[in-house]
Amino acid sequence: MPNDCISYQKSGYFSKLIVDYLDEKPELKALYNRFPKLENFKPQIEEKAKNFTGNRQTLVSALENQYRGFEISETTKTNISLLSDNKTFTITTGHQLNLFTGPLYFLYKIISVINLCQELKQAYPDYNFVPIYWMATEDHDFEEINYFHFKNVKIQWDRESFGPVGRLSTAGLEEVYEVFAQDLGLGDNANYLKSLFDNSYLKYSNLADATRFLANELFGQKGLVILDGDDVALKQLFTSYAKEELLHQTSFQNVTKTNELLRDYTIQVNPREINLFYIEDNLRERLVFEDNQFKVNNTNLVFSESEILTLLESNPEKFSPNVILRPLYQEVILPNLCYIGGGGEIAYWLQLKANFEANQVTFPILLVRNSVVLATEKQLQKADKLNLSWSDLFSNQQDLFNKKTQEFSQFNLDFTEQKEHLKKQFATLHQMASQTDKSFGNAVKAQEVKQLKGLENLEKRLLKAEKKNHAEKLERILQLQNELFPNQSLQERRNNFSEFYLDFGNDLIQKLLNELKPLEQTFTISIL
Repeated sequence: MPNDCISYQKSGYFSKLIVDYLDEKPELKALYNRFPKLENFKPQIEEKAKNFTGNRQTLVSALENQYRGFEISETTKTNISLLSDNKTFTITTGHQLNLFTGPLYFLYKIISVINLCQELKQAYPDYNFVPIYWMATEDHDFEEINYFHFKNVKIQWDRESFGPVGRLSTAGLEEVYEVFAQDLGLGDNANYLKSLFDNSYLKYSNLADATRFLANELFGQKGLVILDGDDVALKQLFTSYAKEELLHQTSFQNVTKTNELLRDYTIQVNPREINLFYIEDNLRERLVFEDNQFKVNNTNLVFSESEILTLLESNPEKFSPNVILRPLYQEVILPNLCYIGGGGEIAYWLQLKANFEANQVTFPILLVRNSVVLATEKQLQKADKLNLSWSDLFSNQQDLFNKKTQEFSQFNLDFTEQKEHLKKQFATLHQMASQTDKSFGNAVKAQEVKQLKGLENLEKRLLKAEKKNHAEKLERILQLQNELFPNQSLQERRNNFSEFYLDFGNDLIQKLLNELKPLEQTFTISIL
């Protein structure tokens, strides 16, 4: 079965904005700094080195503090220390605190970051490159992260959540563990997965620490550095930008202007007048400016201008940037060169460059993360027997059915030739009709429509009959495509890594580390 090198643009799974970005359409060039090509990283390094105003020592100290109590690899320790060196830069991805990593693409994001750092080190050996996983600990969309799918079973954590999810207690995950452990069954890989869930979620008291343990266990040996932005010391580095947001609503103005340039595309996010939340352990609400006062939405908390600026200085941890401002916060505190994300993330980053320029912060290179289809040798053999290419499997299911029915049939199921012949016959009749009574012309038109409709119906009936005739083969095609593209969507957006780890163990992660090439814009077809 040939690997057709399915490009992201031709896969059918990316928005028009991302397709145009990947095609480097000139009309989008104003929305990004540099396109993700290896040679563009050198000028990006030079620009970031010149403009970076973050405090490296504060960053290192914050990370050392966050990792206190965790066992970490020498590679991660070294990478944290290297961040104090002016020749060290980061490559970053971010992700929600999905239960047990959530969908497969969590792995692909992090491996993209790790592999790009290695590629950059080879190309630019005078510099150091540190892979960063930014945990989205300040999000509050608990319903988006409280489950994962394992072999078509939705394993869910039911509880209430009001504040930032990183601070959420892991109490109650014992019941989730019992359900998952039972579904896993027996064997070494099953035991490892049980132990991993247990040590992550039943040993740590909050979701941020549990997720740190989990990601560190999976990728710590590769030097991954896990960062929690919900940190007093790091927030202090951002206070001047938060003050600018409170007083002048800079991001609202700049992103609104950019959205005008993107009116031909689907807008991913819309800015608010103030793009900051007020947070406490069980509270995350928008800050709004009304009647010359700053109010915390849905609460009785009200501040004057001087009061809120005093609070920002004394308690910066109470201010949380939303989706519009979080990228700016990230780039202020990290010596970052590139952000790696999914299509939806890159789409909203493309709305933000003007705001970065207004705040005089270098805009990072934007890279669409690796996308992967995992397939087994057995599935590959099935595809070969059915004469299926990867282009076939990526295509719309109805189109695939019609195409394969045509291939299997001894007849030509396309009646275009017959329709054209009929139209030529009626052209002569139309010519005659133009020279006689109008009612005859109308009768000719009606008869043409009727006969063309009749041919179309015959065409559909023949296709239906041939589908029935080849039902067994078509059913096998349907079954295989549904295995590889569950719910006619990408496997990576639904399946959890544990489903594959159960059969293939650590070979799964090692294979992905070996095969994923971040700067290539094609799907990786990984055969297990």
